[in-house]
Amino acid sequence: MRFFNTAGPVNPAIHYCLPPLERLDLQDVLLLIAQQKYFVLHAPRQTGKTTCLLALMSHLNATDQYRCVYANVEVGQSAREDVRRGIRAVMSAIAAGARDFARDDLPSQIWLDTLKRQGEDRALEELLTVWAERSPLPLVLLIDEIDALVGDTLIAVLRQLRAGYAKRPRSFPQSVILCGVWDVRNYRIHSNQEKAIITGGSAFNIKAESLRLGNFNREEMESLYRRHVDETGQTFTVEALDRLWELTQGQPWLVNALGYETCFEMKANRDRQRPITLGIVDEAKENLILRRETHLDQLADKLKEERVRRVIEPLLAGVEEPRNVPLDDIDYVRDLGLIATDKPVRIANPIYREVIPRQLTASTEEMTVQETVWYVAPDARLDMAKLLTTFQQFFQEHSEHWVERFDYKEAGPQLLLQAFLQRIVNGGGRIEREYGLGKMRTDLLVIWPLPASPSPQKIVLELKVLHKSLNQTLAAGLEQTWAYLDRCGAGEGHLVIFDRTPGKPWEDKLFTRREMVKGRTITVWGM
Repeated sequence: MRFFNTAGPVNPAIHYCLPPLERLDLQDVLLLIAQQKYFVLHAPRQTGKTTCLLALMSHLNATDQYRCVYANVEVGQSAREDVRRGIRAVMSAIAAGARDFARDDLPSQIWLDTLKRQGEDRALEELLTVWAERSPLPLVLLIDEIDALVGDTLIAVLRQLRAGYAKRPRSFPQSVILCGVWDVRNYRIHSNQEKAIITGGSAFNIKAESLRLGNFNREEMESLYRRHVDETGQTFTVEALDRLWELTQGQPWLVNALGYETCFEMKANRDRQRPITLGIVDEAKENLILRRETHLDQLADKLKEERVRRVIEPLLAGVEEPRNVPLDDIDYVRDLGLIATDKPVRIANPIYREVIPRQLTASTEEMTVQETVWYVAPDARLDMAKLLTTFQQFFQEHSEHWVERFDYKEAGPQLLLQAFLQRIVNGGGRIEREYGLGKMRTDLLVIWPLPASPSPQKIVLELKVLHKSLNQTLAAGLEQTWAYLDRCGAGEGHLVIFDRTPGKPWEDKLFTRREMVKGRTITVWGM
């Protein structure tokens, strides 16, 4: 039985998959190669880049027009600033690719001697020159994980490719495709030798084009899941497919990971007579997040980078117009896959939208001394009023200390409440989050299962920072909370207003009141 792939290149013999070359604009790629262009293929991690490169290599070699070789140079990452070690690793990877994929032993026979004779500043260029001149067909070289290389090692590789460019195709590869997470123009390479930061665009200014491998569209996502339906007979309900699309927005790893979790990892669902439902999808999503799957963990780790913080923090804080966010930083975070490819700037999908604040507050959540049972009423409902009363006191006593710990201080109060709330909700429920530029608020929907009821308890929390007068903030917040209540079908609504006015006494910030809006009671909490 085939299964959904979540690690490494796709193998059609054992994995459900879509035809890899259909994910590329193959006509454009072949035209670039025919025109002897050097170009970039980039996409976030685990989106199918390597699978597409391997399929492209097989396609080109089957035409008998080119000798195409794939080489993964990630092994050179450990060399870091040791350029000789790094170039040695890159040349070795290329030689292995020639041997393994093209049955061409020439690079293996000459690369080490070439390195000894030419030194690290010329060896790669010389290897590719000799290889191209002796090849019976024009060479096409696919270099994967190029951005795993670091500092002067990466600069040396890019510049040697550039140095040989004018000799193509007789004495250098006809076409080179660099593949990685980032477009080469977003490289910021720290050079110890030159005591400067070198941009990828200057080190590799022969790039003709940058191609991005996109997410699945809705039809492609459903087509992948149909592979499982056709082979096992296990169906996905319409509601489940709608939810899968909503959660993933077609991100390939998420699509496969939720497919594997729902159909294989959750043991009860190995009964192929059991359809995959909306509830199963939501449970699977939570499982992935709680296990901190490698893909999600690696993505969240990027939040520590200053370039990422400058883009993500305004989204978390919901500021109206962020200032001084360089366009290069937005492109960089977009290449990572954290934000959507189109405008407006926003988190790429609901799963990432949940992972980001949870990752930023993970240690805070662990250190918070609170227990779920303290806030569960006798009728098994979550007592949100009691929880927020406790948090209000906690915020007064500890907010300055805790918020100061956050790297994302602008969104500190919202993150602190989310950490406090997540600690409690982990005992059985879940939180759905909405935030972004211009919202001036964070929307939280707490979903709490009730054993005696088929419908869960739904609680809306609207988090706002006081920017204007209290009356203006209150009026806007109440209207927004009512709208969110109405849209979610929640039975309970709370508006939390954080007052960050310097020097203002706590007795003027803290209050609780009930407001009636269009027939709905909303509790307002000042902090």
